[in-house]
Amino acid sequence: MKSLCVYCGSRPGSDPAFKETAIQVGKEAARRGCRIVYGGGKLGLMGATAGAARDAGGKVFGVIPDFLVELEGILEGVDHKVVSNMHERKMMMFEESDAILTLPGGIGTLEEIIEVLSWARLGLHRKPLIVLNVNNFWSPLKELLHHVVDSKLADKELLNDIAFVDNVPAVFDHAESKMLRAMA
Repeated sequence: MKSLCVYCGSRPGSDPAFKETAIQVGKEAARRGCRIVYGGGKLGLMGATAGAARDAGGKVFGVIPDFLVELEGILEGVDHKVVSNMHERKMMMFEESDAILTLPGGIGTLEEIIEVLSWARLGLHRKPLIVLNVNNFWSPLKELLHHVVDSKLADKELLNDIAFVDNVPAVFDHAESKMLRAMA
């Protein structure tokens, strides 16, 4: 895996484990030679992930819409691209990555992972989609996806298109394993 897209909050959240985990993801990506692709800002979990990767000598690529530059700032010392809107941001982040990780975040983070999950269901991509379920933050989403399947509103394959993991090494191990299976 050469690039990992990370969806996460532009705020740190209420649980210190969110930021600690974001930092671990950045450090582990750098250690493995995996570039972080992220939303471009310097705040919250986004800034923590990208800053940790940068500080550990890793590669980072941020994509930020012009209207957010003033609100979120741009992290110094990383490659970045300023784009016109959120749609362009999301598409560039997707195109620049081999796998997608979701950390805790708000409504924007939720929208991002649901969109790429929908694309997977439509057969538009086979990239690994991983949710790092820090202190069960995303357990309600996992339950909702099971509810959708149990209600016969989606095929059970939906549950195979997204992996919920509970530690940082599992993120990278799952992505690399799924990518190897896809190549076989």
